[in-house]
Amino acid sequence: MDDLKPSKSEDEYFVKLDAELIKAQRARLDAERAKAERASHFMRCPKCGGHLTEVEFHHIKIDRCDDCGGVWLDKGEMEMLEHVDQSNIRSFVRTMFGLKK
Repeated sequence: MDDLKPSKSEDEYFVKLDAELIKAQRARLDAERAKAERASHFMRCPKCGGHLTEVEFHHIKIDRCDDCGGVWLDKGEMEMLEHVDQSNIRSFVRTMFGLKK
């Protein structure tokens, strides 16, 4: 009957195998949670959480919040503003921020 009892090395093997499986499962769940959290923030206003709508002004696409009216620029869009014709910059800014003339 002693032959049916697992050896110490067998116990260590299965404990190590279980630990590796648990570690892999945790890593997979962490990656899924991070992906879901990122997706829940996509096209959301950083200020109020409302939906952002992409609007084009003078060939520059900006994101405007439907709820609070906030305007958000993606990477590189601020630099593109430098190329807006100086004579049109005032009307551009007024239009972008929804200001009256």
